[in-house]
Amino acid sequence: MIDCAGKEAIDDLFAGLRPAEIDLLLHDWVLWARDDQLPPAGDWTTWLILGGRGAGKTRAGAEWVRGTVAGTPPYGRLDTGRIALIGETHADAREIMVEGLSGLLAVHPAAARPRWEVSRRRLLWENGAVAQVFSAEDPESLRGPQFEAAWADEIGKWRYAEAAWDMLQFALRLGDRPRQIATTTPRPTPLIRRLVDDKQTIVTRVTTRSNVANLAPGFLDIIVGRYAGTRLGRQELDGELIEDRPDALWQRGAIEQTRTEAPPALGRIVVAVDPPASHRRGADACGIVAAGVCEEGVGYVLKDASLSGARPAEWAARAVSLYHRIGADALIAEVNQGGDMVAAVIHEIDATVAVVAVRATRGKWLRAEPVAALYEQGRVRHVGSFPELEDEMCDFGPDGLSTGRSPDRLDALVWALTALMLRRSGEPNVRFL
Repeated sequence: MIDCAGKEAIDDLFAGLRPAEIDLLLHDWVLWARDDQLPPAGDWTTWLILGGRGAGKTRAGAEWVRGTVAGTPPYGRLDTGRIALIGETHADAREIMVEGLSGLLAVHPAAARPRWEVSRRRLLWENGAVAQVFSAEDPESLRGPQFEAAWADEIGKWRYAEAAWDMLQFALRLGDRPRQIATTTPRPTPLIRRLVDDKQTIVTRVTTRSNVANLAPGFLDIIVGRYAGTRLGRQELDGELIEDRPDALWQRGAIEQTRTEAPPALGRIVVAVDPPASHRRGADACGIVAAGVCEEGVGYVLKDASLSGARPAEWAARAVSLYHRIGADALIAEVNQGGDMVAAVIHEIDATVAVVAVRATRGKWLRAEPVAALYEQGRVRHVGSFPELEDEMCDFGPDGLSTGRSPDRLDALVWALTALMLRRSGEPNVRFL
């Protein structure tokens, strides 16, 4: 209703209300909430909200407790009204979950606000419901009490996450259907991974951008401009659960150290293409990666222009366009799949392009190892961020990607850096077309 109404209609609505009625209207959460801030339907035990900074996770958690205490739809009514509130520390629980701008005291209208007993660390509602505050720093404090609902905040930061969470599960033993909500910025901790994989968990992912209406003007422009695409940005802004694969050739932390805003003067620049075997839906992508090398022998990854589901003429046109846009010296094309057809398709777009055909004679892992060694030696930089390419790099193990798909972006990267920094002239699997 609010989204559909014009400003004048909303002003007229508020003008005809008494202060107490305006307070109730402003605290009608179902009216104002986004869909991802309302509890999911279904038979679940844990509602896990993975969200970016300022995405509205705390508000969703506080409103879930408020709605559950009151029994208002779409929240279920408690039988005994005993709730656990667990923060990273007692101070966090008090300052964020209870007294914060989006905490439990703030989300209630004045007439229905619970009484906060600071010394006893508990909230009391007029209907008899009681919420006790705990610190995840002290898992043993959860050993004695019992509850039928719980809100756990920032579980990704808990020092004793497994122990605190396990003690909470033993304490959730009241009522017909004990439930809990966990709100956190995602981190690849064992607890979060376990919850994501649990069949009794409903996962909601929210981004900082979703809550732009409640953020300071310019916040997204400044922060996104600085962190977009980086591991930190994807975790802290997009709410993504970013994990490293232990046996991968690359690790995200190391890649973050390679970032630079702009390359120096480059001696050679190439665009590498790893063509797909098919353009049908669901087929492998066409890897297109541009890179250059400076006089000091440092390689710079300049662009990932890979695309999926494209016909040969489409990926060839994109590769040629990139070739001219960055002033490349050569277009490196793997010809295992298409042979001379690959160069022919490229030359149909532009016959002046210098195509260097390369043929894979070893497995992907063996070809990628020397390139990974260049990164370990600090000889490669990423100009900006390339989330999808970097995902493949950090998921590429001895058996390939964990998804079983072909690492097409990574293949193109390997061909580009090999041609610039590792390939010796005269090798038999390289030829100009």
